[in-house]
Formats: sequence, structure tokens, C-alpha cells
Amino acid sequence: MRILLLTQVLPYPPDAGPKVKTWHLLRYLNRSGHRVILASFVRPDELPYIDTVRQFCEEVYPVPIRRSRWVDLISWMRSNVTGRPFLVERDDLPKMRQLVEQLLSTRQIDVIHADQLTMTQFGLPYKGAVKPYLVFDAHNAVWTIIDRMAQSARWFLRPAACLESKRIKRYEGKMVHTFDHTLAVTEPDSQALYEAEEFYLSGKQPVKARITTIPITVDTTVQTPIERVAGSQNIVTLGTLHYPPNADGIRWFLNEVYPLVLQANPHATLTIIGKNPPQDFLEAAERHSGRVKVTGYVPDLVPHFKKAALMVVPVRAGGGMRVRILEAFSWGMPVVTTTIGVEGISAVAGQDLLVEDTPEGFAAAVVRLLRDPQLQSNLSLQCRKLAEEKYDWMRALSPLGKIYQEVAQNSGEMDLQPA
Repeated sequence: MRILLLTQVLPYPPDAGPKVKTWHLLRYLNRSGHRVILASFVRPDELPYIDTVRQFCEEVYPVPIRRSRWVDLISWMRSNVTGRPFLVERDDLPKMRQLVEQLLSTRQIDVIHADQLTMTQFGLPYKGAVKPYLVFDAHNAVWTIIDRMAQSARWFLRPAACLESKRIKRYEGKMVHTFDHTLAVTEPDSQALYEAEEFYLSGKQPVKARITTIPITVDTTVQTPIERVAGSQNIVTLGTLHYPPNADGIRWFLNEVYPLVLQANPHATLTIIGKNPPQDFLEAAERHSGRVKVTGYVPDLVPHFKKAALMVVPVRAGGGMRVRILEAFSWGMPVVTTTIGVEGISAVAGQDLLVEDTPEGFAAAVVRLLRDPQLQSNLSLQCRKLAEEKYDWMRALSPLGKIYQEVAQNSGEMDLQPA
């Protein structure tokens, strides 16, 4: 089948959660024999990677995108006029709309696969003679992320965050209801998407959405167990730091948890890895006199993981599935996270990782791991086993093949399974 894949970011290099998810999706579709036409927003620093992505596609069409506070302000004002979410208005670029219309009028497209919520708008309304099968690939139930952030936001930001949450919930529900099939990455997200559909319908129509849960995946043949330095007292954490839930969680660890760790273990150090670190992270590194290191973006994480005893994933708000945890599992990295952090992942607390939600409990878990090499080893073996059995891309994406096989049968085409 020919699939028009619409992506919010170029899925290479796979160095952030959305890219990791979409990169394995693209590889799976290509390996399954589908012809993929990729239309993707592309930032200036992503231009060198287009040729790599092109190897897995029939055609690639990059659409330049730039973000600025001025653009965000205009999008927010437009959102208040249209009633659509700010996130959707921000990504509603005429060039992408024109490109999609052109492709649909000049190509035989069997499926439109909209990757992330803001890309669904480009699949609707469809103006061709034959309607393609529409797939909404929801990386998260986005409304739950904004809702959680609104609860912890400062009082003067809370009304705007609550309004955006309601707008996203209604829009997300509309897309779930309108598209032929929706993909969720966790069961909690799946239920949240059904709730969004009910919110959109407001009891007017029966719920009829088709939602399939397919987790985010990793490549366990590439991300193999790391041999870490014995006796390390280094804690590592990482994330795209301009993404508010990531910055919020690491800020919480830095300000409320790490000081408690230092009280029990003065030798503990912290490495924060990620693009666009906030200014207060850099200031904290200066205050802690060499104990805290902020690296910014690094192309290769392995050298940093080799020097670390464990990874912390301090998530307080968010949705979907934490790719950081799945990749840590594949690398055999011991992990300490929160209940929200492990949400949707089939991991057992105390067996595959440690889970704590209070500053005191989180700090105690970190200190315990730093002092107990055997516990580190046990967690490393168990989490690696879990990654291999449940989250390797070739195994975990098999339900997607069944969905496309059904589409192909209904359209009279023959679907090819991975070799």
C-alpha cells in the first residue's frame, strides 16, 4: 500500500521520544513492503538527515518550520478566535496544507497516517474522489498532559492552561471520532482518548472509535547492555529540556530530591543531559561546585551512561510512554522514576526498577542504589530482559501489521509482512 505519513518532526536522528517512536514506525512500514511518502516539518538543524530518512521512503517532502515567541503569540490569539487548541493553530502552516492537497490529487494514497495530534488537521477534510483510510497515531493523550500541568501551574497561568486542556480534549476527541483508527501507546492513554471522544460528542452520538494500543519501541540489537564503571556515584538524567514536563521533573529532582541525596551521600554527582537547558539548571550547576554537570545536547549517550550508577526519570506530569525508561532498560541501566513515569510500562517496581513519588522516598531509593551494586546488577538484568521480551520494535509493532493487513484486504491489495 502507499501510505502518506505526516510527521511533526523529522524522525531522524532518533534522539528524542517522538523521533524514536516514529523512526521505528517508518522502519517497520518499509520492512513490511509498504510505499511511504513522508511529508514532515523540518527544522534547520534537521536538514542534513533528510537523505538518511529517504532510504526508507518512496518520496520525502520537507516543510520548513521555525518557532518564535512572536509566532506563538499570534497562534494563541488565533486560537482564542477559532476555539481550536493553541498547539494546533501553531502548526497550521499553509505550505503543509498545500503539499498534502497536491499529493492527494496526484498520487494514489491508500492510507493517511497522521503522526501526533497536530498533524491530523492536514488529513481533514479530504477532497479527493476516494477517501484514504485515516490513522491517527497518538503519541500521548495530549489533554491529560496539559491538565496535569495546569494543576501544578502558578495561579496566574492556571486559567489559560485549563482552557487549553479543554480545547485539546475536545479537538482530540473529534479526531479520535473522525479518523478510522487511532493508535495509543498505553492503556491509560487509550482510556483517556475514549474519554476525549465522549467529551467531544457530549452524549449526542454513540462512541464508535477504534483504538489499538501499541507501545513505543526500542531496538535491542543496537542498544545493548552497557558495562558501567564499578563504584560510580554518578546519577544521570536526560530529556529534551525545552519540553515543559521534562524540565519540570528534572527541576523537582534538582531542587527537592538531590539535596536530600547529598545529605546521605556527599559524593553523589549529577549529570543532566539534554538540548536547550533552562538558565536555572546552569545556575544550579554553578552553585553545586562541580557536583552537577549540565552537558546540553550530546550525540552519543553511551560514554555518559558508562560513568553512571543509575538513571533517574523524575516525571510529575506527562502522558504516553517514557522513551527514556525503555531505552534505559535496553541499555541495562538501573532506573528510579515516579508512578507517572512508569505509567503504561509493564514493569514491576522493585524488580525491574524503583518507583517513588515523594522527595524523601525518591532520594532514599537513589541512595540505596548508589550503595548497593548487587541491586544495580539485579535491576539491570531484569529491565534488559523486559525490553527484549515486550518492547523490541520487531516484536511490539506486530499489531500494526495486522491493522494494515485488514486495510489492504478491504482495499483489495496484498499486504507484505516483515521478512
